[in-house]
Amino acid sequence: MTRAASTALTAVTAAGAVAVSAAVWGTCIERYLFTVRRHDLAILPPGSPTLTVLHLSDAHMAPWQHRKQRWIAELAEKAQPDLVINTGDNLGHEDGLAGIRTAFAPLRGVPGLFVHGSNDVVGPSARNPLRYFQGPSTRPHRGVDLDTAAMDAYFTDDLGWSDLDNRAAAISVAGLAIDAFGVDDAHRDWDDLDVLPEAISAIRRPPLFRRSTPAALTLGVTHAPYRRVLDRFTDLGADMIFAGHTHGGQVRIPFSSSALVANCDIPRDQARGLSTWTHNGRSVPLNVSAGLGHSIYAPVRFACLPEASVLTLRAAA
Repeated sequence: MTRAASTALTAVTAAGAVAVSAAVWGTCIERYLFTVRRHDLAILPPGSPTLTVLHLSDAHMAPWQHRKQRWIAELAEKAQPDLVINTGDNLGHEDGLAGIRTAFAPLRGVPGLFVHGSNDVVGPSARNPLRYFQGPSTRPHRGVDLDTAAMDAYFTDDLGWSDLDNRAAAISVAGLAIDAFGVDDAHRDWDDLDVLPEAISAIRRPPLFRRSTPAALTLGVTHAPYRRVLDRFTDLGADMIFAGHTHGGQVRIPFSSSALVANCDIPRDQARGLSTWTHNGRSVPLNVSAGLGHSIYAPVRFACLPEASVLTLRAAA
């Protein structure tokens, strides 16, 4: 064998070893390395108590994922949240609700807000992951229909959370009045932004013969952070926006600040973590969770740890 051939063979062998190592890491190790992404924001009115917000997203739960279920359940005790915000895609299997019940049980009684992702309605289906590099996925899901009604009943009746799918709600958290509005999954065009102004007005109408207390905070909640949704939420007066869907790219170049793909039209450097969204001269914090799971047909995470967000909201100076 010539020296050039030997060098080429060595290079190919080394590249193959790196590829195999990366695949083993992403499929067997990193997708189980659940982590907490923490943020601290001074956005509450002066004199307000500090609030701890737990942002959960994209659990894509399957019944056998006991490690994930235990971690979420333990996180509820460790974070001690005052408010839970769930940005959808909780289910990853037709029997996924059993795992969600186990994971979320310690959050019973904590005020919460939730919206749907498409995988709360239809189960996942196999697809070519390379298609995501061509832009947001467009092929309709062909998976099994999920029991969305049972999940919603668990969230609203058992946990006491408010459904924000094309709706608005007024809640009280630690003595603070909070207004919130949201949309169903914009990735499937289930969002109805036009109903929000009236929905928001409805929750702000003072009860008969009583004075209403202005909200200390207004939140916008969406599963998929499409620009049209973020722009409208900003115009509607959201003080902060929460989203999921992107998985942070799920597979990233190590140490890169930008995702390779976002599966929506948000700038890829805003596909994970806390950033600022600006529209019509108004800027608000935007938190996009990289999520806790993945499709059962794409069991991999690389340079993108599965995560939940814990945000400490403080009074402005």
